[in-house]
Amino acid sequence: IPGLALLGIFMILPFLMSFGLSFTNQRILSRLPTKFVGFSNYERLLSDDLFFIGLKNNFVFAGIVVPIQTILALCMAMIVNKSLKGVVVFRTAYFMPTVTTMVVVSVVWSFMYNPQGLINNFMQAITFGNWETVDFLKNSSWAFPAIMLMSIWQGAGFQMLIFLAGLQEIPKMLYEAATIDGANKWRQFWNITLPQLRNTTAFVLISTTILALRLFDQIKIMTNGGPSNTTYTVILHLYNSGFTKQRVGYASAITVVFFLIVLLISI
Repeated sequence: IPGLALLGIFMILPFLMSFGLSFTNQRILSRLPTKFVGFSNYERLLSDDLFFIGLKNNFVFAGIVVPIQTILALCMAMIVNKSLKGVVVFRTAYFMPTVTTMVVVSVVWSFMYNPQGLINNFMQAITFGNWETVDFLKNSSWAFPAIMLMSIWQGAGFQMLIFLAGLQEIPKMLYEAATIDGANKWRQFWNITLPQLRNTTAFVLISTTILALRLFDQIKIMTNGGPSNTTYTVILHLYNSGFTKQRVGYASAITVVFFLIVLLISI
């Protein structure tokens, strides 16, 4: 009951309010009365180029980050699941970025991506000065990949923890029987580990996809959708429409449509 109450107050009720406001011309600061406008906001959304640019970028981000982050997390989980000396240090190191807020991570990586930052200096060092300095976050070819790399690094620890729990639930007798039958480590991975992690992998993929589609914090802090809208996302468009331009009704319509898209993917 407490869980349902919190879910209702902070998730279901706001969504129902957004659904209602999406049929109005509601603004944050306006002396004009709120009017019912029917499906006008939804019709406008269909011709909004920025919305579709953001939607495309969201799917590109999810399509690249989700599989790479999932594979990386599984590899890290298999490493820290072994009884190795100092494995606790590795577990802590892998998980630490996850407990660091995205705002802090974004600010730190912004300094690293600076033309005089750590990454450019490192590339200069390993190429003996042949690396051409890049302003990653202001370069339309590099900005989105740079944010993807940072997001993979920051989020892989969370998925690693889930995979680690799944690995520890696999009965050891399965591996013992496979060893007796002459199966090598690779065959054990394909025939035991992956099938036993089916439900865990499904959960990781769904949760990571939803988080990827909610891409906002790092975009707002690091590029604000630029350069030339190459990192623009739906949530940033929602934020700009609702809070910068104060068009609450239109932002609510974006919320409803995007919610339905994410819900469809989840199902």
